[in-house]
Amino acid sequence: MDEEYDVIVLGTGLKECILSGLLSVDGLKVLHMDRNDYYGGASTSLNLNQLWKRFRGDDKPPESLGPSKEYNVDMIPKFMMANEVLVRILIHTDVTKYLNFKAVDGSFVYNKGKIYKVPATDVEALKSPLMGLFEKRRARKFFIYVQDYEDSDPKSHEGLDLNKITARDLISKYGLEDDTVDFIGHALALYLDDSYLDQPAMDFVKRMKLYAESLARFQGGSPYIYPMYGLGELPQGFARLSAVYGGTYMLNKPDCSIVFDDSGKVTGVSSEGETAKCKKVVHKVGRVTRAICIMSHPIPDTKESHSVQVILPQKQLGRKSDMYLFCCSYTHNVAAKGKHIAFVTTEAETDNPEAELKPGIDLLGPVDEIFYDTYDRYEPTNEPESDNCFISTSYDATTHFESTVKDVITLYRKITGKELDLSVDLNDASAAPEE
Repeated sequence: MDEEYDVIVLGTGLKECILSGLLSVDGLKVLHMDRNDYYGGASTSLNLNQLWKRFRGDDKPPESLGPSKEYNVDMIPKFMMANEVLVRILIHTDVTKYLNFKAVDGSFVYNKGKIYKVPATDVEALKSPLMGLFEKRRARKFFIYVQDYEDSDPKSHEGLDLNKITARDLISKYGLEDDTVDFIGHALALYLDDSYLDQPAMDFVKRMKLYAESLARFQGGSPYIYPMYGLGELPQGFARLSAVYGGTYMLNKPDCSIVFDDSGKVTGVSSEGETAKCKKVVHKVGRVTRAICIMSHPIPDTKESHSVQVILPQKQLGRKSDMYLFCCSYTHNVAAKGKHIAFVTTEAETDNPEAELKPGIDLLGPVDEIFYDTYDRYEPTNEPESDNCFISTSYDATTHFESTVKDVITLYRKITGKELDLSVDLNDASAAPEE
């Protein structure tokens, strides 16, 4: 351990493993350390016995749930969009050779007490029961504008400069109702709150196009894909990548402490009497409330979807933040035959998680087992330019990778001083359709 490295990465969560993989591919000498004796950190996947030990102590899971080894329950469950940046990173690093993906059945949104499929195109808008007849026509025109918009084709802009007008201005041009704006902004463009309405419309349109293009890629019921055996496979895939490019891994390293010099800059990391020297450290700090549910059926009103995301926009619940339902099943090899794993997550706004999560849990139907959990969420306050200590933000309540990957790319840019080149052929990505 008493060597010098370009970068030392602390923690083997998904963000940290992606970073170590990218930095290793760039030719940097990377040491990756974790206090645990397993990969994944907060984003690991647990079998049934591990899940029970974490939330029920010495109790044993009932035999009716099936074999423990058939479960891979993600602690930070998230789907990835077929055309999103994470998929580009997987292709760029060739981590796809370590993983198999499967398309996700459905993408839904909660509106006025019911669950509806998210319409993403002009054709789907005309068919959607979310809107009345006249609103469907207005929405169809809006979707056509978004679908046809191209940066390089001024004719498709219809005289609008999306870098100058706000998303609110663009929406008002088409006269869309508040409920329509609600599902478009939160379930299609995947914004966390309504602040996007007063930002330039370009990002809004690009997010909608990403959703529609991802939906079209695998011709499934949603724009999302998900790895077989759960997300715990992702950190391990990037860990293998880093090792192939010379990265060094040290698990089960307790009491890691960061060493600074007199000027306040990082000089290394010490553990068990040894110190690894480095120039830069990536360190994971880690209030999201959630319910983890085991069920014997899909979420009702989702067309019997074995894997699905349902977004409950904040206004529909009278909240400050959205609520997310994530469900996956034995078809992705994350549960025993006939079993489904559902998560209900949201940013905590009270100290009563059971009451706070009830609107989402009520949509699940009968539940075999339920576990409640709340974890703190942190953001770094240091100045990495001064101390060379680069800290990732904690995982948020979303069930998609938008914010996670944005954090990784920001860290990469700060550490290397360059932009990540992700000009890859997305056709190299593949996912099996749901059965």
